[in-house]
Amino acid sequence: MNSRALRRTALLAVVATTSAIVLAGCAGGDAGGDNSEGDGGEATLTLATFNDMGYSDELLAEFTEETGIEVVHNKAATSNDARANFFQKLGKGGLADVEAVEVDWFTEMMQYSDLVVPVPDDLKGRWLDWKEAAATDADGNLVAYGTDMGPQAVCYRQDLFEAAGLPSDREAVAELFPTWDAFFQVGADYTEKTGKPFIDSANSVLQGLVNQLEIAYEDPDGSIVAADNPDIRAAYDAVVDKGIPISAYPGQWNDDWYAAMAGGDFAAMLCPPWMHGIIAGEAPDIEGWDIANAFPEGGGNWGGSYLVVPADGENTEAAQQLADWLTAPENQIKAFTNAGTFPSQIEAQDSADLTGYVNEYFNDAPTGQIGIDRANAITVSTYKGQDYFKYHDALQNAITRVFDGLEDKETAWETWLTEISGF
Repeated sequence: MNSRALRRTALLAVVATTSAIVLAGCAGGDAGGDNSEGDGGEATLTLATFNDMGYSDELLAEFTEETGIEVVHNKAATSNDARANFFQKLGKGGLADVEAVEVDWFTEMMQYSDLVVPVPDDLKGRWLDWKEAAATDADGNLVAYGTDMGPQAVCYRQDLFEAAGLPSDREAVAELFPTWDAFFQVGADYTEKTGKPFIDSANSVLQGLVNQLEIAYEDPDGSIVAADNPDIRAAYDAVVDKGIPISAYPGQWNDDWYAAMAGGDFAAMLCPPWMHGIIAGEAPDIEGWDIANAFPEGGGNWGGSYLVVPADGENTEAAQQLADWLTAPENQIKAFTNAGTFPSQIEAQDSADLTGYVNEYFNDAPTGQIGIDRANAITVSTYKGQDYFKYHDALQNAITRVFDGLEDKETAWETWLTEISGF
């Protein structure tokens, strides 16, 4: 959490009695829990999330203060870990009272919408139309509470840009990346001058490219186009030919990648708002991080999540109350100030608390307005069918094999084609 940013906004009321909140940062651990009665007779709820969704101890303590309901927060290290746990236990017992579901596997979850509790009708209209439509099942039930979205910008190290002879001013840096070709050229120039990687990971570049496609691996009619989609092959070629040579790592979310945010191993990251809290949390003493209000080819959305209430939970009414509270516009703004999770709620996006928000950690970057501008630049919403996660994860693995020298470019592609033929 970026404590300096929190002090600036003064949006969080720190509650003294935070002992009710238990934060278990255990990846792959049991996301369920004992829903026993608390000391005051109220239910103790479990909340399962991943990465950093902005649900800090202080924020959850506010819920406890208001309701008397204690919250046990289990946080998986990655979306992949959360997905594995979710589908292993869905409908079988053992899930948390409230579960976070990431957008890349949300359509997969929607196949089982009857196993989660519908959102009360009086909350309909809280979210952006597309966010709400994606969570509405064939019977017209809204079944998930939208949390954030991920309009992409470019986070960069001012000090490393300046040392490499690149512009370091926020507005000037934004002019560097009108297209992917320009982005790759800047990266190649940086790597040639410094001998160091420019971008954090090759697969983050794949994510950025794929999220600008209307169709990736599946058509809305259910047909599979992954192997024959020329846009996917073009994205793969770009990452392998131009992305890998300027990347520090094949993927993200490992210990070296986290440490590198402070170590200067790379100079830039493709950066949705939820990444802000991760950078600030891993590199709290680095003063050079900033954010350019730009993204190659205009805009793209990476990530975003929902909260769902499993129907077999023991305290579904209280769980709905927690999901409602966490996704209320005012609390989503608090989550944004904690971790950069950009709100998907209409009222939140119109709030001066968001439009005027400045993040001290990122050299006073106006991250609220940048998020709004980047959201407005999004022109394509990639169709992500029920098997999107499987196809995309397999393609990421192919790129990782090339990065690690285990397979050459064409062999890795053929291995991917063989793998997805079995899906």
